[in-house]
Amino acid sequence: MINKIQSIYQTSIEKVDIMSGLAPLLIRLIVAPVMIIAGYNKLNLSKADAGFFESLMADENVVAWFGNPDWGLGLPFPDFLAFLAGWTEFLGGWLILLGLLTRLVSIPLMVTMFIAATQVHWHNGWFSVAPANPDTSAAQVFAWLGSETAQQSLENSLEVSERLERIKSIVSSHGFPEYLYEKGNIVILNNGIEFAAIYFVMFLSLFFTGGGRFFSVDYWIAKRLSAKT
Repeated sequence: MINKIQSIYQTSIEKVDIMSGLAPLLIRLIVAPVMIIAGYNKLNLSKADAGFFESLMADENVVAWFGNPDWGLGLPFPDFLAFLAGWTEFLGGWLILLGLLTRLVSIPLMVTMFIAATQVHWHNGWFSVAPANPDTSAAQVFAWLGSETAQQSLENSLEVSERLERIKSIVSSHGFPEYLYEKGNIVILNNGIEFAAIYFVMFLSLFFTGGGRFFSVDYWIAKRLSAKT
């Protein structure tokens, strides 16, 4: 009986495997546009008045943020690092979108996300948007397991909820709540490592899977090369 179940399971997996490229495709479609626009905004590509070579360089405001130790990252060689980060995200994002050199391109993008998480977002904790309800916060799971950090996060959620209620009260009395809430509710931006960590894991997955069967340029190049040998 167990062997029969195992056989049915294995046969089903083999049949479904023909669509194994679907998951990498969806990952690429989600993460690639994020990288492309992030890199685009770090460079001078959007400035119509910039010369050809100037447009290839990082935006001066981004360079200042990379180098300033008081209100920025305080990194050495800010011109070079901003240029490198911008083109890694912009060009790398397009290659990920096409599924071209997927494994290779995933490496510098993982490095970029690691630096973003540790140098930009780390001191803000995990959440990108601060949870306002401790009962629905993902930190609750780790609090059940005895994590003190998670418990502190739940306590922070109570403070976030209090601040949001005050903001809503002010808006209700002095603002235009119908207009302000028309596109969605207000939140408190925590700017933690959540998104950078998720993108890192997505690139790590692409590093191991590649661009995926059928839906990537890598697949068809490999298929053509194997047909010639």
